[in-house]
Amino acid sequence: MCVIHPPLFVYGTLRRGFDGPMARRLQGATQYIGRAFAQGRLYRVGDYPAFLPGPEGQVIGDLLALSDPAATLAWLDAYEECAVTYPQPHEYRREKLSVWGPDGPIVAWAYVYALPVTDLPLIAGGDFLPRQR
Repeated sequence: MCVIHPPLFVYGTLRRGFDGPMARRLQGATQYIGRAFAQGRLYRVGDYPAFLPGPEGQVIGDLLALSDPAATLAWLDAYEECAVTYPQPHEYRREKLSVWGPDGPIVAWAYVYALPVTDLPLIAGGDFLPRQR
């Protein structure tokens, strides 16, 4: 029996086109599936975004197939500081959610912001990358 692991939806500093060390590392551990969208809003937390799923808004990101899901998700959990070894409350949590990929809806892993967004500025249009240029 072949087990298919959910892909990863990234929307910020891990996206293709963002020139950072973790984005480059992730590119080496994944295969790009294509552009994807998720329902929700994107907020600015300093120099990185916070994704909050919800019925309003659209967040633009990339869908990635994981070459070694267990290993890749383990180092990503550490990077996002949501691994069990990090103290609570975590800023992010990894969860499965429905996104719209190149071939239609699919369930994917995503790192969702877990803290209040009350005082964070909304990223208009839901795309983090154009703001980086």
